[in-house]
Amino acid sequence: MNNKEKTHFIKRLSFLIKAGVPILESLIMIKEQTRKNRHVLILKTIIEDVSKGQYLSTSLAKFTKIFGDFSINIISFGESTGMLSENLEYLAEELKKKNALKKKIIGAFIYPLIITIATFSITGFLMIYLFPKIMPVFSSLNITLPLSTKIVIFLSEFIRNYYMFLILGSIVLVVGLVFSVKKKPAFQRYFDGFILKLPIVGKVIQNYNLANITRTMGLLLKSGVTLTETLEIVARITGNTAYREEFKNITTATARGELVSAALANNRELFPDTLTQIISVGERSGNLSQSLLYLSELYESEVDDFTKNLSTTIEPVLMIVMGIIVGFIAISIITPIYSITQNLTPK
Repeated sequence: MNNKEKTHFIKRLSFLIKAGVPILESLIMIKEQTRKNRHVLILKTIIEDVSKGQYLSTSLAKFTKIFGDFSINIISFGESTGMLSENLEYLAEELKKKNALKKKIIGAFIYPLIITIATFSITGFLMIYLFPKIMPVFSSLNITLPLSTKIVIFLSEFIRNYYMFLILGSIVLVVGLVFSVKKKPAFQRYFDGFILKLPIVGKVIQNYNLANITRTMGLLLKSGVTLTETLEIVARITGNTAYREEFKNITTATARGELVSAALANNRELFPDTLTQIISVGERSGNLSQSLLYLSELYESEVDDFTKNLSTTIEPVLMIVMGIIVGFIAISIITPIYSITQNLTPK
């Protein structure tokens, strides 16, 4: 069950309960409308548990990897306060916001990726197909080739002779990188930390993580979850390993009586001064959850601004790079041809 399907399930359940349909009957109705076998099996288990008198949150806890600690805790608080439908509706909206934020980040990088792929495709076409057809002409004539042409000839021959090794090497590199990130915690920590230090990209990834972290903390605290539990949940569910590891340290520090703001201030690379200052104000005023929700809106706004402005800032740079590469190859082809025509011109 992906994020979109999970959000849809929670929203439908909220709607049915709000309409006065008992929770068990609501779950049965959702199961009957579900087509995917895996989802049906999950719903059957939940229906069986609820029919035996278990809380919905208790049953969902069996599928923590699917529903997540955050959602389960919000639902649990709704059950204990008699506001399940309201909490489900609120949860669905928050999950929708998180999904929208993630889509904005992905969408922002799609266009630059397309331009990059187009640049490599055009370069590959010129180097592998076009240039080899012109090279025999240059070889048959006794002319001194310019340096740019010699460079292109070398690269063209190298790519044509070793293209299989280059393709296989790239595949091995990508697969190895993905495997190391997923299976080796030490490498994943290094990789996640490295991403945060990259220019432009690092800043937006940081804002994206902080938006999710502050929203999660704000909503959990607002729902009545204790500060210690909230920090433990954030330490488990945060995607970036650098933040996940740091929140384990923060949980330990607050357990010793240290303020959250003071613990965050120990790592200014991950937590900007603005964040620690606003959290400190929230702690002093007794309104920490509201301060965290304000911060989430602030960082979401920064991510939104970045995604809107990315095309206008990166597009010209990518187009210039593309123009330089293609232009260099074109000049390397045209210059010798021009020299040949000059030699053929009667004096």
